[in-house]
Amino acid sequence: MFGKNRTAMVIGAQWGDEGKGKVIDYLTPDADYVVRFQGGNNAGHTLVVDGVVHKLHLIPSGVLYKGKRVVLGNGMVIDPEVLISEMDNFESKGIKLNMLISERAHVILPFHIIMDGMIDEYKGKLGAGTTRRGIGPAYADKAERSGIRMIDLMDTKIFREKYDQLFDLKKKTLKCLYKENIKLNKEEIFRSYVNFAKRLKPYVGDVSLEVNTAIDNGKKILFEGAQGTMLDNDHGAYPHTTSSNTIAGAVCTGVGVGPTKIDSIVGVVKAYLSRVGTGPVPTEAKNRLGDHLRERGQEYGTTTGRPRRCGWVDLVQLRYACRVNGLTSLAITKVDVLGGLKKIPIATKYKYKSSYITELPADLNLQRQCKPVYKELDGWKDISDEEFKKIITGGYKELPKKMRTYLKFIEDQTNTPISLVSVGAERTSTIEVKE
Repeated sequence: MFGKNRTAMVIGAQWGDEGKGKVIDYLTPDADYVVRFQGGNNAGHTLVVDGVVHKLHLIPSGVLYKGKRVVLGNGMVIDPEVLISEMDNFESKGIKLNMLISERAHVILPFHIIMDGMIDEYKGKLGAGTTRRGIGPAYADKAERSGIRMIDLMDTKIFREKYDQLFDLKKKTLKCLYKENIKLNKEEIFRSYVNFAKRLKPYVGDVSLEVNTAIDNGKKILFEGAQGTMLDNDHGAYPHTTSSNTIAGAVCTGVGVGPTKIDSIVGVVKAYLSRVGTGPVPTEAKNRLGDHLRERGQEYGTTTGRPRRCGWVDLVQLRYACRVNGLTSLAITKVDVLGGLKKIPIATKYKYKSSYITELPADLNLQRQCKPVYKELDGWKDISDEEFKKIITGGYKELPKKMRTYLKFIEDQTNTPISLVSVGAERTSTIEVKE
């Protein structure tokens, strides 16, 4: 995948939950660094290695490979308690952490978590279906320049100064605006975070400097995205999005590298579609087939456990993802889940009143009224794990002809080549598509 490239990026091309963790894990052996550049513990990657399930929320997927440098970029918002819990979990398994945390990443505090749920409830049907992990309020504080960064947390005097101001501001906001008396112990939180700082200090440093130096010295860097294109705060289905930029361009601001240093961008696409959260999803299957996809694909959120809304590949949305990310290839995951279906619908355009739409609209009211126009492709027989093992050995050409026809249709319609096909949860259940 890297070849002569110095850097590669893995981006969610749909609504998140596309299987990015597995693709990143598959590509990591060729990388020296795995770097995450946005989001917080509202994201999650599930990896299956030798039958063992690993769930990650903040630490990049490369942690499962000995010697790989894992990096948390400045574009992230980090709950120190969650991060330390994740660190403890890996260390208890004998996994040594070779980790760097950006000194410029922002910190989530308990009042952010309280406000997150309240704000989303207030928004009603315009809410994002937040995970209630404090992500949005932490990014809001960052934008209004009242946030606390990792480097601030490391200096008790600076932390005290900024924390006192922020705590009092949030207490007044909750009381005056939301009519809530905050039930948090100010000094207890302060002491806890001072202790978190002591634990995290050895890992905190200048991410931009180290990553750029590594690239200049010929190291291979794998950039890891969280969530998906349609959850991008600028280019996604606003306001039903996350609070950060999830598209490829965000790596530049979220790590501190220039766009000229990005060599390849892989968009991960589930062979069907799923999302957690509210808002229009034109190709959602609100019937037994949607239930079938959910159960067959075990479509429940890594972070929240919420059932995902399932449906069919939306080429209007996917072509848009290819454009705004500048995708150089696609990685198609969970193709095995579609086995046994006689016909597989795939949306090629939308119908709005008497018109057809081939480009993704920004208008929320229009989005709500769009109806997908499907082309049905022939399905293929269900394939057992043992049969897939033989197919994997033989490579892409050994996949069933109708499956390859389905994949080729996606490739042609998006004008983007497929580089990887995943046919199971295990690391080894992956096929590279050779040119």
